[in-house]
Amino acid sequence: MRAETISLNMEVEALLTEAQLPVADLASSRSLKLLGIRDGARLAGVVGVEVYGSVGLLRSLAVEPSHRKSGLGVSLVSNAETWAAEQGVETLYLLTTTAAQFFAKRGYEAVPRSEAPAAIAATAQFSDLCPASSTFMRKVLAANNSLQARRP
Repeated sequence: MRAETISLNMEVEALLTEAQLPVADLASSRSLKLLGIRDGARLAGVVGVEVYGSVGLLRSLAVEPSHRKSGLGVSLVSNAETWAAEQGVETLYLLTTTAAQFFAKRGYEAVPRSEAPAAIAATAQFSDLCPASSTFMRKVLAANNSLQARRP
């Protein structure tokens, strides 16, 4: 499934709110890229990436309940990782309270919050919106590493 760039709108906010994900900082984020997958005219899933140089914050992954367990979440994450690597992101970070196993199966590893790069630690998501009990995870993007390996 191919994700497309989407704009922040009421449909996106409603899906994120239904999934109990934070939306308060979305409109003020200057580096947020949203990708979505539609089922006809209806938004079935969304994911966001905030880029801060060579690091990025994967956030706002939400799939409509009727589309869960269909591979849509996996597709969204894969599309987000590809897009981030194309932007020069070498490592993606995320915070989760409910999906650590989902992300671990996709190559993300739990790391102490103290290892957060300054740009990630300064985000509202990291500092205010996600509880301290959230699992902090990272993934080195292999696509970016292979691109760097081919450079002369």
